[in-house]
Formats: sequence, C-alpha cells, structure tokens
Amino acid sequence: MTTDWTAPEEGPRPLLNRRLAEFGTTIFAEMSALALRTGSINLGQGFPDTDGPEEIREAAVRALRDGRGNQYPPGPGVPELRQAIAEHQQRFHGLVHDPDTEVLVTAGATEAIAAALLALVEPGDEVIALEPYYDSYAACIAMAGGVRVPVTLRPHEQGFRLDLDELRDAVTDRTRLLLINTPHNPTGTVLTRDELSAIATLAVERDLLVVTDEVYEHLAFDGGHVPLASFPGMHGRTVTISSAGKTFSFTGWKVGWVTAAAELVTAVRSAKQFLTYVSAGPFQYAVAEALRLPDSYFDGLREDLRAKRDLLSEGLASAGFAVHRPAGTYFVTTDVRPLGESDGFAFCRALPERCGVVAIPNAVFYDHREEGAPFVRFAFCKRVDVLQEAVARLKSLAS
Repeated sequence: MTTDWTAPEEGPRPLLNRRLAEFGTTIFAEMSALALRTGSINLGQGFPDTDGPEEIREAAVRALRDGRGNQYPPGPGVPELRQAIAEHQQRFHGLVHDPDTEVLVTAGATEAIAAALLALVEPGDEVIALEPYYDSYAACIAMAGGVRVPVTLRPHEQGFRLDLDELRDAVTDRTRLLLINTPHNPTGTVLTRDELSAIATLAVERDLLVVTDEVYEHLAFDGGHVPLASFPGMHGRTVTISSAGKTFSFTGWKVGWVTAAAELVTAVRSAKQFLTYVSAGPFQYAVAEALRLPDSYFDGLREDLRAKRDLLSEGLASAGFAVHRPAGTYFVTTDVRPLGESDGFAFCRALPERCGVVAIPNAVFYDHREEGAPFVRFAFCKRVDVLQEAVARLKSLAS
C-alpha cells in the first residue's frame, strides 16, 4: 500500500532543551567582558576583590597538606563542617539541627537552590519568587518543570517593599513552593519580622513548602536578619540555604549548605547526589573553622561593608542617581531617570565608554522587564580605593 502523504518539512530540532531556551549568556558574562575590554572598574558582578581571613586560607592549605578532603568527602559533607553549621545556626539564630540528618553541604548556594527545586517541584507546580530575583532561580524552576510566578518588590522611600496582599493573591491550588530571599539580591531589602511572620502564616495556611536563600544573613545592616524557619510551623516546611562565599569572601571555594527537617534534607540530598555528588573537600574543613570565628569577625565584616555601602551610595547620589540605600547585601540599586535615562540596559552598555565603570541592569532579574527598566545595580564589596575611584569617575555624569 502506498500513500501520497509526506510529513511537513521542519527545521532541525534545537540542541538546547526548550525549558532553557530563554536563558542565554548571562548579563554578568557580557558586562565582565566589557569591563575587561574597556579597562573599566567592574562594580557589576558581586564578588570581593580581596580574600577573606588569612587564618581560614591557611586552614585550607593545612587540610590539603594533611590529606583531608583530597579524595571524595562524605556525600552529606564532612562531619566537622556539618557540626559547625549546626552550631552556627544555634549560635546566631537559636535554630537546633541534627548535624547527621538535618544538614547537607552543597557546591555553593547555587547548587543548593537547584537541588532543592529539582527535589521538591514537579512539572506544572507553581513556584512563587520575589521579583527581581537572582538569575539562577528562573533557570532552576525551569529545569524542574515548574511554573514561575513572580511577585514584585516595588520601590518606596525606604527601599523596595513586598506587597503581602499581592503575595497572598498569587497563591493558587497549583502553588507548591515559595522561594524567598532575604537579605534580598539585588534590591538590598531585608524582610521585617512582621513580613516574615505573614509569609509563615500563609505557608502554614496553604500547606506550602518554602525555600529560603539567606546567603547574606551576616550582611543585614539595619535591624538584623531573622530566619524564616524560626517562625511557628515552619521547621518542617522550610529549606534554609546559606554559604561561605559572601560571609568569608572566598566565593571561589563554592561551599554552601542546606539546613532543614530530616525528611526535607533527605529529599534535597536525593537530587544533589546526582549533580556534583561531592565537592570542595579541603575547603570544607577550612569553612568549619571559619564558622567558629568570634563575633568580632562577623561584626567587623558587617561594619566594613556598611561603610562601603555609605561611600558608594553617597557617591552615586552626588553623580545624579536616585539611590535606594540597601538594608542588606552588598549591592546598591539606583534609578537612572534623574540622569535623563530610562533604559537600564542601554545605560549599562554605554557606561564603560562614558566613564569607565561597569554595572548591571536590574531588568535582567525581572519577568516584568518594564518594572525593572530604569534600575541599575552596583556592587560595593570592593576595596575602598576602588570605590573612591569609581565614584570620581561616575561624577562626570552629573555634568
């Protein structure tokens, strides 16, 4: 039997999984390359330009020389680090975790986020994220097959604020998980105790899981950081994520962790073991020592970055930007409209040639690009002399 029917011609199937089709080269790669090409000061990507404490770096060297962690460490993380993480959570936040069953070490917070979403989200589940958001959130939700539902933080006189009514209205019968970040990148917002209490109440009422990214926990300048897991009803439904990179200025070590109830950690570990399995063996021992540094270290880090925040914020204001002074993190969000601009992308791409400074357009962190269009983010986790030079260059915009 023959037939005259033939299948319609189609182009070749794209190589990239369709879930990731919207994610190309990151803006960080683009702007860092632009900084290199133009010799500009890079205030775009958020990494320090100096290393952390010398004694912690030496602890890593000592672990290497002693042969600790040079082979595969245990899947959940070395016992010394898991114990130190549990002690840290109790020391700073009053949270009690069993280091054997309720702590998991990951390849930075980024892997922790990926593993948590891959473990807890099934295709079609809705995940609510606070917009603007760290760019890996969207990609990880997509890889898990989830549906991203943004709730937008909007600018007010005292920074960016969460509309709790909007958050409640975003929850549907398909909502599986809330993805919360506080202190918040990129806006610098630190959610208040009342806001966190309302989020906790909503999660309990609607039986939602929560993944909370708290990597800037020691960089809350005004009022301090309160973990969401500390609220009633949240221990068994909250996956808390943090890392050593932001607290100890060793971002390249990629040591992060998850703390949660045992059943949640087991679920996250089930996904994590097929991502990196293990990583950063010798660095884990060093981070265990870092977490036990005296309070003076953590206080000094916060005060150093507070001074840098003020230096850059005041410089940006004098250059003509509208500045949203952050309550936490090490990023300042600015509004370029007082400079006669409205497109953050175009502004950031032209800024290196105009005055030799690189920043990041906040619109890349939004689903609703128009909401973030006029906002630009600068990092202040740099040496004082670098920030002073950047401020001097940016002041040319005012003229």
